[in-house]
Amino acid sequence: MEHWNSTLGSGFLLTGILKDSGSPELLCATISALYLMALTSNGLLLLVITKDVRLHVPMYLLLGQLSLMDLLFTSVVTPKALVDFLRSEPTISFGGCALQMFLALSLGGAEDLLLAFMAYDRYVAICHPLNYMVLVSPRVCWLMVATSWVLPSLSALGHTLYTMHYPFCMSRKIRHLLCEIPPLLKLACADTSRYQLMVYVTGVTFLLLPLSVIVTSYTLILFTVLHMPSNEGRQKALVTCSSHLTVVGMFYGAATFMYVLPSSLHSPKQDNISAVFYTIVTPALNPLIYSLRNKEVMGAVRRFLGKYILPTQSTF
Repeated sequence: MEHWNSTLGSGFLLTGILKDSGSPELLCATISALYLMALTSNGLLLLVITKDVRLHVPMYLLLGQLSLMDLLFTSVVTPKALVDFLRSEPTISFGGCALQMFLALSLGGAEDLLLAFMAYDRYVAICHPLNYMVLVSPRVCWLMVATSWVLPSLSALGHTLYTMHYPFCMSRKIRHLLCEIPPLLKLACADTSRYQLMVYVTGVTFLLLPLSVIVTSYTLILFTVLHMPSNEGRQKALVTCSSHLTVVGMFYGAATFMYVLPSSLHSPKQDNISAVFYTIVTPALNPLIYSLRNKEVMGAVRRFLGKYILPTQSTF
């Protein structure tokens, strides 16, 4: 089969999910609304946590990092998908595809680890409150943040370089929302079986191991909550845990389907739906679930709006 040379300015056709859907205009409007929601909520939350000194504690530092990751993650994918929908030939250059893959892998992996660290933070706060400032000190918190950024970035760099070194066939149509490893390997004109095993091992490391930490942490939290004397406190904690686990389940479930399940169980439509969940849906929902239902955060939002936004509007 004939190959094409990526050094001559060739690129890929990134068809995405919008072109193949039954109602592309409705889907485009929905994705646009979710993107605007993610930009607004995550941007506001990041500003509030940065400005309000009362939120400069480990729990909200981790939440701020989650908002930053969500903001960047969805911006790597969604604007390109929406612009491609409006173009007759949605192309992406070889370098652009490599860059998008690196950023998506880095940010997705960073969020995987950060969600596990956040679950550990909640476990310590609820189950061992007296030791909280020792087990989750500012130094430990910054170490968790640095680990969440550095390890996935190194892994993403290696996977991006290795994936893009393959010779690709003349058929360069990627039927996917973004440049990711599984759909690109389908275009490779070489044996990729060993590398697919490496991708599987990486997927287990960055998905299933953090997920096991999350499940263990919330299980221990639930055992502690069930022994609370207050019914109101017990119900509040159960609602919070269930909402957190719902979002975690959507993110990890979709990502696990993409990177852990065998490629024989995949189809372009299923892969696109999974990608939409972890790149568009969860970044829009995370602020609502994790932060904006929190009384301290909502109080900080009201103070921020009252100080920086409302006085400006009242001058007109």
